[in-house]
Amino acid sequence: MTKKEDGKTFALRALAAAAPLALLAACGGSGNDNAQNAALAAALIAANRPAPAPAPAPSPAPAPAPAVETIPQLSAAVGASLQSCTDLATRISFANTTITASTLVTAGTLKVAGTDVPEHCLITGSMFPRTSSVDGKSYAIGFEMRLPRAWNGRFYYQANGGLDGSVVTATGTLGGGPLTGALSSGFAVLSSDAGHTAAVGATFGIDPQARLDYGYQAVAKLTPMAKSTIQTAYGKGPDRSYFGGCSNGGRHAMVAASRYADQYDGIIAGDPGTRLPLAATANIAGAQTYATLATTPGDLSTAFTQAERTLVTKAVLAQCDGLDGAADGMVQDTAACQAAFDINRDVPTCATTRNGTCLSADQKTKIDKLFKGATTPSGTRIYSSFPYDAGLDTDGWKFWKFTVPLALDSGSVGLVFQSPPEDPSFNGPNFALTANLDTVLAKVLGTTSLYTESSIAFMTPPNYGKLPALKKRGAKLMVYHGTADPIFSSDDSVNWYQQLQQDNGGDASNFARLYLIPGMNHCSGGPATDQFDMLSAMVNWVEKGQAPDRVVASARGTGNAGGVNADLPATWSASRSRPLCPYPKVARYNGTGSQEDAASFSCR
Repeated sequence: MTKKEDGKTFALRALAAAAPLALLAACGGSGNDNAQNAALAAALIAANRPAPAPAPAPSPAPAPAPAVETIPQLSAAVGASLQSCTDLATRISFANTTITASTLVTAGTLKVAGTDVPEHCLITGSMFPRTSSVDGKSYAIGFEMRLPRAWNGRFYYQANGGLDGSVVTATGTLGGGPLTGALSSGFAVLSSDAGHTAAVGATFGIDPQARLDYGYQAVAKLTPMAKSTIQTAYGKGPDRSYFGGCSNGGRHAMVAASRYADQYDGIIAGDPGTRLPLAATANIAGAQTYATLATTPGDLSTAFTQAERTLVTKAVLAQCDGLDGAADGMVQDTAACQAAFDINRDVPTCATTRNGTCLSADQKTKIDKLFKGATTPSGTRIYSSFPYDAGLDTDGWKFWKFTVPLALDSGSVGLVFQSPPEDPSFNGPNFALTANLDTVLAKVLGTTSLYTESSIAFMTPPNYGKLPALKKRGAKLMVYHGTADPIFSSDDSVNWYQQLQQDNGGDASNFARLYLIPGMNHCSGGPATDQFDMLSAMVNWVEKGQAPDRVVASARGTGNAGGVNADLPATWSASRSRPLCPYPKVARYNGTGSQEDAASFSCR
């Protein structure tokens, strides 16, 4: 280690270094004695001066600012006029497609909410006809298109519900008791049966290709055909394309957002059965549970009677009605309600027999387990939890919980979602009540050499909770879901949206939004404001950049043109309105103003 020298030592070394300079000056090496003396003096001064502090290290370069994500703003559609109709049957040409007719439909022939649908051209046809090598039946994708005389430059794919199988009139309506639809607003609208007819029922699931068409491939085949038809009819293709549906139609919409993001600019998914095979299986699990509680064999509704469901509904309201600032018979803050309500604490327990004023301990245990999420006998969670809500005591809730598992879910699970399917002659209700659910779930998730795609693969969106392509091109997604939906849980949509948020840095609201509808049952009904126009809000978001921070929804009371909702409480105004808020915001009362008016509530 080198010893540090003091100032005196340094000075002596400095003098020694200066001596040769002095001698050099004396010998004529330099004639500037003053300069030499000055140098010597400077050396002595320097010897006793503290060493300068080291120069500070340069500051690190500031981190680059995070890149600002830019989502493209799509331009507005430009309309055109339909010049002819009846000749389109011969003019339309597309591969694997047969046009059977093109017919002019005069204004007023169709009506939506009592209002005339404008004049339009009805195109009917089918695609990809074939005879199955598996079941020997004939299949094709049947469709209709309705092309308005005064076209707004937009295309709307109307996705239908249930197991499909029917070409529902292509008016493009959504919501409870719709007052208008896409066709009335000037869209060209398509509707299809998704590749099979209602006559074959759920047995179409025996044919592997029919399964795939139903799940996602019919949309892929119909979309380019529809756009080509529009090109032929108007001399230009659609500037903007939209997609909408509820229930299974909502599932179609969620799949389209993932698989066909390059084809659609705005997608509306209502009460989506995003994981429909699992939801149907869970509903069968519910039926098996309710069968153990039923007081009348064969009648599942006696497991949880109307009086008992009203009892629970009132208990939910007692704990949750005021959480949004208004005691109005609605539970806006669904998440807070689940923490506030406890069926064991808040509902009386029967001391003896059930009489409608209490629940038995067995009922509480089993019903609460279903709300928390049905499981298989081995304890595997099948689908999702369901929120407690004020819409449990309706006929709609009763139908989906007690009738559908035996009459509908048995066929869809047994024949369409399992691989391999049951024999088509099987007894559906018996299957629903007695099947081993661990075995059923394994077949729902499974494949065979003939059925090479599981029902999860062909029915649900790939890359669940991720929509990078939709976002990147500036397209938008709006999802709405009733919190009292008894078949497809709003909790499932919330969980999906939370995954989408996480995949987008915690916020997906610049391209996708979820709206919970308090009290609404499956797609409509329940003590709810279930009448709204999301399509206009979507167009404004896609084409004008006007984000839908709230969508006003109305109740359908006496005199409503869209049809009266029989589930509305008598204490509500016939035209009560509420804002539907983008999750996680909740409609909260401002503290003043009429509780019947959406203007008195804010999303926060």
